[in-house]
Amino acid sequence: LVMNLRIIFVLIIFYQLIWPRNNKTDNVFLITLDGVRWEDVFSGADRDLYQNKDYVKDFAGAKEYWADDYKLRREKLMPFIWKTIAKEGQLYGNIEKGSVMELKNPHWFSYPGYSEILVGYVDPTRNSNASENNPNVTVLEFIHNQPGFKNRVAAFCSWDVFDYIINEERAGFLVNSGQEEFHGLKGDRQAELINELMFEIPVPWASVRFDAFTFHHSFNYLKAKKPRLLYLAFDTTDEYAHDGEYDQYLYSMNRLDGYLKSIWDWAQSNSAYRNKTTMIITTDHGRGDKIIEQWRSHGSSIKGSKNVWLAIIGPDTPSTGEIENSGPVYSNQIAMTIARLLDVDYKSENEIGTEIKSVIK
Repeated sequence: LVMNLRIIFVLIIFYQLIWPRNNKTDNVFLITLDGVRWEDVFSGADRDLYQNKDYVKDFAGAKEYWADDYKLRREKLMPFIWKTIAKEGQLYGNIEKGSVMELKNPHWFSYPGYSEILVGYVDPTRNSNASENNPNVTVLEFIHNQPGFKNRVAAFCSWDVFDYIINEERAGFLVNSGQEEFHGLKGDRQAELINELMFEIPVPWASVRFDAFTFHHSFNYLKAKKPRLLYLAFDTTDEYAHDGEYDQYLYSMNRLDGYLKSIWDWAQSNSAYRNKTTMIITTDHGRGDKIIEQWRSHGSSIKGSKNVWLAIIGPDTPSTGEIENSGPVYSNQIAMTIARLLDVDYKSENEIGTEIKSVIK
């Protein structure tokens, strides 16, 4: 028995020497901010909107995000993105600097956008926001079925349609979305309080909960269960934009940036995640820009809705900051990028978008 154990140990060491893991990334956090425009990420508060009486009620509050210099504006709005990721990671999608990121799907709204991100290709049958199970296996589900990932994948989402986009019935891992209670942590009094508040605080949208509930449920879960692949889908930015409330849209962006910082700072303070984790942040679609009232809308008839963006930070990503004058990248490349970072051989009967090679050393 002792001899057999020694042989096994030697074989393990030999395997690691001959076929070492290519990457330092053991964990990935994928985070989407619904309908956040590249214009607001890269330039901060919009000059034509931040004091526009048609779209702003709290003039003093919105003005807090204004500065004449766009670099100061964007840093005020999303300080974590611009003080940390822009220095230690990469950002794609600033068209004004020759960095283009686009959707491959022709619809430019949420379900098709999220399906493209999560499966890595465009399915023409995903052409509505209906609560209909996605027949395509997401990269989340695929990775959950690989060795070392069983019960180490989870998704927390503000929009209830994610139960169907991810296909919770088939996926086999935790998907908590919409006005859905979370009881995944036994004896967690904080989680139970969040559940109570979620139903006691009126929400203005039929299918969406406030992002604060998504964040706190997921953050508690992250600290307790330590998943290797965690997907967070925030939504209120899109809801406030559709409602024409640019001040609330800005406040929501700023809060989400704070959530990103809290997650990253905690990960960098924890031995299971420190220098072993990649965070990817993106969006499902853009919005209108050229015609001022179209900032509220998106879709195939709204020019600019296909333009999206991506921020990434992690131990395998070169610290090149804001990308300029580069070839286009696409949302259908994100799934394979996640798989490559985790050294998973992601496969499908459909042609999956290639990884974004420049984000991996």
